[in-house]
Amino acid sequence: MSDAKYLRLGELLIKEGLISASQLEKAISLQRQEGGRLGEILVKLGIVKEDQLVPALGKQLGVPFFSLGTGMLKPMVEQGLDHLIPQEFALKNSVLPLSRTLNSLTVAMSDPLDLILIDNLRKLTGCEINRVIATKTDISKATEEFYGKSAMLRDAVEASYELTATERASLSEESIDQELSLDKLIARAEEAPVVKLVDLVIRQAIEERASDIHIEPFKDKISLRYRIDGKLYEIPPPAKHLHLPIISRIKILAKLDIAEKRLPQDGAILVKIGERPIDIRVSSIPTIYGEKIVLRILDRSQVVLDLKQLGFDAKQLEQLRRGINAPYGLVFLTGPTGSGKTTTLYAILSEIKDSTKNIVTIEDPVEYKLEGINQVQVKPEIGLTFASALRSFLRQDPDVMLVGEVRDLETAQICIRSALTGHLVLSTLHTNDAPSAVNRLMDIGIEPFMLAPSLLVVVAQRLLRKLCPNCKEAYEPTSEQRNSSKLTAELIYRPKGCDKCNHSGYKGRVCVSEVMMVNSQIQELINQRAPFQKVREVAKQTGMQSLSESALKKVEIGITSLEEALSVTLGAE
Repeated sequence: MSDAKYLRLGELLIKEGLISASQLEKAISLQRQEGGRLGEILVKLGIVKEDQLVPALGKQLGVPFFSLGTGMLKPMVEQGLDHLIPQEFALKNSVLPLSRTLNSLTVAMSDPLDLILIDNLRKLTGCEINRVIATKTDISKATEEFYGKSAMLRDAVEASYELTATERASLSEESIDQELSLDKLIARAEEAPVVKLVDLVIRQAIEERASDIHIEPFKDKISLRYRIDGKLYEIPPPAKHLHLPIISRIKILAKLDIAEKRLPQDGAILVKIGERPIDIRVSSIPTIYGEKIVLRILDRSQVVLDLKQLGFDAKQLEQLRRGINAPYGLVFLTGPTGSGKTTTLYAILSEIKDSTKNIVTIEDPVEYKLEGINQVQVKPEIGLTFASALRSFLRQDPDVMLVGEVRDLETAQICIRSALTGHLVLSTLHTNDAPSAVNRLMDIGIEPFMLAPSLLVVVAQRLLRKLCPNCKEAYEPTSEQRNSSKLTAELIYRPKGCDKCNHSGYKGRVCVSEVMMVNSQIQELINQRAPFQKVREVAKQTGMQSLSESALKKVEIGITSLEEALSVTLGAE
């Protein structure tokens, strides 16, 4: 192998047993007559196949060989590579950008000896070119797939506005009576353009790491929005006349009743992108202009179920682990909807589960299926509520119980009794901060003498958008910013925007939290029914880091911006 790169291509192909000496002589003879590269002539004569020649050429040149079959010929979707090398240039020159690291761009080429092309790539991208070799066929297929996705959705949306005279007449009849017949709804939902459009909307949302898709009808238009890193972004919507067929198509996929438009409905779709299983929860509600649908995308491959990677600092992690590794007691996570409570709960379960523990959960809904854990879905219509499931759990010999949410006194009472009788109970509440959870539980009717000995730890959390590492820029905060936020860092960072982050300046999210350990002092305050301000004061004196302090730490180490930290944690204390 070590001397392979110094061999001529013909000699290497003979050594690899791909051609004979006489075949090589025949090809060289034709090359003298017609010119061109030896490899291309060998393929043209049918002596060797392209997928045999290119790996051998890679060996000769010492250039890595990539192919579609190995999955390596796949560009990094989130790096804005389609803007760096335009589609037209890629197709014309049989090149494909794969990834970018600082000033180095890895490009797949069918002809890595083309120095003029390499120089053009260097000028076009402003990067040093790191060559890999692939067959023309594979590059062509990968290029079509990579550049086609975003363009396909745009083309499908644009095509939805182009109607024939017959279609316009048909739509004018339908506008008189929006309640189409069931047969007609199903027929239109199954039409190729509608099927393709729905598929592309979902695929692009997954590619752009969206957590939700909103499809909303208004008087003269449809609104299509993606929620990415907690913020909603407008996407060019399809034509208004496709609203009913799109909604019907999604309902068919989610196994909902497409004839029912007056009541809210919930369903689910399971899709596979390559080998990635993705769950999509579907929710519809009736509005004055028709049904609105929201699709919640649950991409298991993107979920981090590791406490160390969620954003807790070392001290907070130590406090939380002390609570979740206790043999019994109550652990609460608090925060508004969409603050990552469920992900943290699942990360806790992933950390503490082992074959010696019986873990059961009751959830509404079950968001992610966890191996080795018994998960139960709430079904109020048949009497399966949090409270009724918890009563049954106690007869199932559990060690750990997870309750999706404490919504009423009965559920809270069973959780606390379970914690007092030797079980570890994990659950969530909707409060602004950790100390408020104590008063919330007493407000719904829990007696202090039961709450004080059962409560172990309360975690309040929020999600902050992380600055894009590719384009964030450093600056010196003003004296006013330093004084109001108590900043100590010389430099902090702010968003700028680039192709890799869709020009938002942010990419991904991180958890900020406050972890309140319930010590003897806080137990005494609970017994006294002390106001939450007093509980907060004592918790901070005994080592609790507040949400705003946690967020400012993320600002000082360059993970997020000051504006993002203030917007998310303002009013949380």
